[in-house]
Amino acid sequence: MTARQYPVRRFFEGLVGARTLPYLLHLRPLEWPIMSAHFLLGTLLAAGWGLRLGPSLLGWLVFVALMNGGTLAINSAFDKDEGDIGYLKAPPQPPRHLLAFSSALLGAATLLGFLLPLPFALINLACVAMSVLYSVPPPRLKARAGWDLLINCLGFGLLTPLAGWALTGRPFSRAILLASAGFAFLFATLYPMTQIYQVAEDSRRGDLTLVIRLGVGRSLVLALLAALIAHGCFLAAILALGRSPAYLLPSLLAWLAVLLPWLWGWRTWTDPQHEAGMYWGLGAWAVTDLSLLALLWPQAISL
Repeated sequence: MTARQYPVRRFFEGLVGARTLPYLLHLRPLEWPIMSAHFLLGTLLAAGWGLRLGPSLLGWLVFVALMNGGTLAINSAFDKDEGDIGYLKAPPQPPRHLLAFSSALLGAATLLGFLLPLPFALINLACVAMSVLYSVPPPRLKARAGWDLLINCLGFGLLTPLAGWALTGRPFSRAILLASAGFAFLFATLYPMTQIYQVAEDSRRGDLTLVIRLGVGRSLVLALLAALIAHGCFLAAILALGRSPAYLLPSLLAWLAVLLPWLWGWRTWTDPQHEAGMYWGLGAWAVTDLSLLALLWPQAISL
C-alpha cells in the first residue's frame, strides 16, 4: 500500500522488489543529503577542494550510509512507528529482519572506519555506540528526557563535522572545535522540533521524551535559547580567525523566522503544521552550513 501511495517508492519497488523496499526506506535516505552536507562541511573546511576523492567517498559510505542509515533503521526496529517519522512519511511496517540488517550495517561501519585516519574511526565508533544506547533496551536513552537530547547533540551536532574534518587527517583547529560546539547547541534547537508532532505516538509507547517532559511551549523556548548560544559559539569561531561576522546574520535571521512564529502560535497548530515546522528548521540549518562555509573556508585551510 505504501509504495502505491508514492510514485517514487513505486519506482524503487520495481527495482528492488516489495520485500526489500521496506529495508531501504527505514534507512531514511531522504535524510542523507542533510547528513552529507553537515559531514562534508568539516571535510571542506579542512581541505577545501583539495580533498581526496577515494577516502572522501569511503568516509561518506561509512559515516552517512552505513552508520547513520543503520542508526535510523535500528531506531525503527524498536520504535515500530505507525505515523509519520522524521524523513519518512507513512513508514512501512518494520520488516522481520530489520534489527539484524541494521546491526550488520553498524558493524560494517565500525570495521570499515578503521581503514581511515584513527580520529575518524574513533569518532565513528563513538557514534555507533551512542546509536545502540539511544535505541536499544534496556538503556534506550531516547526514552529518557535529557539523555535523548544529549546523545543527538553530541552525535549529529558535535561529532559529525568533526568526523568530516578528521577524515582528512588534519589536526583539529580552534575554529572547527568552536563551530562544532555551536552545532551541538544548534541541534538542541532542532531536536525538539523532531518530537513535537510525535507526542501522541511517543506517549502511547511510554517514551518520556524531552518535549513530553517539558511541554511544547517550554521546549520551544529551550530551542530559541539554544539557537542563540549556538550563534555565540559560531561568532567566537569567526572572531578567532579575524573575520567579519556579517555572513552570520542570515543564519540567525533564518532561525528566528522559524522559531518566533512557532512560539507565538503553537497552541493552535496541528501535528502536520508542527511537522512542517521541523522541515523549515532543516532549511535554517542549511543556511547556517552555507554561512559558516563562506566565513571559515579560507582560514580553515591555512590553519
